[in-house]
Order: sequence, then structure tokens, then C-alpha cells
Amino acid sequence: MERLPLDEVDRQILAQLTDDARTPLVALAAKVHLSRNAVKQRIERMERQGTISGYTVVRGRSAAKGVVAIVMVYRVDRMRGGSVIAEIAQIPEVRTCDILSGDFDLLVTIEADSMDRVGEVWEFIAALPGVANTVTSVSLTRVVDRR
Repeated sequence: MERLPLDEVDRQILAQLTDDARTPLVALAAKVHLSRNAVKQRIERMERQGTISGYTVVRGRSAAKGVVAIVMVYRVDRMRGGSVIAEIAQIPEVRTCDILSGDFDLLVTIEADSMDRVGEVWEFIAALPGVANTVTSVSLTRVVDRR
């Protein structure tokens, strides 16, 4: 399938959906001065092309877990196996796990109900075979959140 470049209208639609994915098609159409069907077709095209890969729910502050911690993981094998990542992926409190360049191999974001639970998750990760070292930081306050 030919991948059409995004024009200004596509970018406006993406910006609005990024801000609020539940924006009705009629409201989107009014903002970009197109018909509802034209906007629907553009969204479907962007979904087919992979520009839009899905929609999600972002939990508000009242539903968010109490503690956010970042664990940077240094692996013994420098990313030559998937066992550490597979184990980390099974932890319910893990929100993201990124492979990094530089000194550390993984950046793991944890959202937990308590510092005790953060400690338990950290102990589990640090004890995994293949993990050489970790550095953990706890978020005090989130000042920018564009999720």
C-alpha cells in the first residue's frame, strides 16, 4: 500500500485525537472544515498506514498508583538474551520497559501502591539472573505528562 504523506489536516486530526481520542467525528470535522465522512476516511487511512496504531485509556491522578519509580538495569550479557525482559514484562506494576543506549541497558518504569511494593519489585529485578546492577529513583512530582 502506498503511504501518503500527512498533510496539515491530518496533523490537526492527529493532534486532536492525541489530546482526546474520544473526540466525536462531527467535532473533528468542524475543527478541520471537512465532512464527517472525510474525517472518518482520513482516520481509517492513518490507521491502515500505521500512523495511528491504537487508542488507549490514560488513568487520571485519582486512579494512578501511589508511587512511581524508575529502575535502570545493567545486564551482564549486554542485551544478548531476552530472559530478563521476559521476566520484567510479567510484573504487573511495570508500566514501561525501554532498551537504552549508554551505560544502562533497560529503563523500567514502575507504578505501585506503596514504597514497600516498589522495594519488592526492585528486589525481584535485582535478583534476576543476568542483572548485574540497578539504580532506582522515585518520582517526587510529575510536572509534565503528555500521555
